[in-house]
This record gives sequence, C-alpha cells and structure tokens, in this order.
Amino acid sequence: MNASTYNITVRQGIFEGEECFEALVKELPDLAEYGDSYIEAYELAIDSIETTAEIFKEKGWAMPQPYEPETQFSGRVTLRLPKTLHRGLATKAEEERVSLNQLMVSVLATFRGFDAALEHDRSGWVNICEAQTQRPDVSQENVVHLSHYVKEAAAQWS
Repeated sequence: MNASTYNITVRQGIFEGEECFEALVKELPDLAEYGDSYIEAYELAIDSIETTAEIFKEKGWAMPQPYEPETQFSGRVTLRLPKTLHRGLATKAEEERVSLNQLMVSVLATFRGFDAALEHDRSGWVNICEAQTQRPDVSQENVVHLSHYVKEAAAQWS
C-alpha cells in the first residue's frame, strides 16, 4: 500500500484558534492532521494513512482504495433550470447570434477561469462570503468582493 497515492489536501488556516496547516484525506473523511508547515501536515497525513491501513488490516476491514478521478468525460451535462433563467439565456444567445449551448459553455468557461485564478493564487488573498468580511483575522485589503464582479457580469447579460 502506497499512502502517497491517496488524495491529500493541505491548506493553511486558523483551526481551533491557531494558525497552522490542515491535511485532509479524501478517502478517509474522518482523518485530519495539523502541522506548523505544509510538509509537516502532509507527512503526518501519510503516517496516519499507513497507521489506519495497519489497524484496518488487524481488524479484517477493507481499507478504502485511493480515489482515481474519472479520466473520460462525455462532455454532456443535463441541467434543469428555472424557466426565467432559461428564457433569459436563450434570449441572450439569440441576441449574440450563438446557440444556447455555445453561450452556456462561454459563461461557464469564463466563470471557471475566474474561479481558477482565485484558487491558484493563495498569497494572502482570502475568498470568503460577504457576511464574514468583518472578521478580525481577515485583513480588509485582502478581501475579494465577488458582488462587484457579479454585478458587472449581470449588467452585460441584461
């Protein structure tokens, strides 16, 4: 068993009042490890996966296998939309002289690019909901107010 094949996510944050790194294992949702550095949290998670595997083996339990993401996607998604949203999108697609499918792909790709940019750069920026922007542990200069971007996008679609 190779513990490093498991899906481990490490993030920095404040946990139980202390700033540290948290390591979570997708296949073992009850497992969480904390360290003073990214590497320490990751290594603790690896050790915990190995320990868990030993305990499972002793008890005769099956160890969850590492999750392997789907590599083949059809490119088809079926959505149920509110009628008003469907009408609005169809109207905008007609105005733009593109298919509804092309419009929706464009909208999703644009949002995913914005979303990926937020996820990619974690150099002090905090992506939190509006209600949490007044927390004392969050520097206001590092808050990204998404409502501004949503309003801009809405103006383009109206």
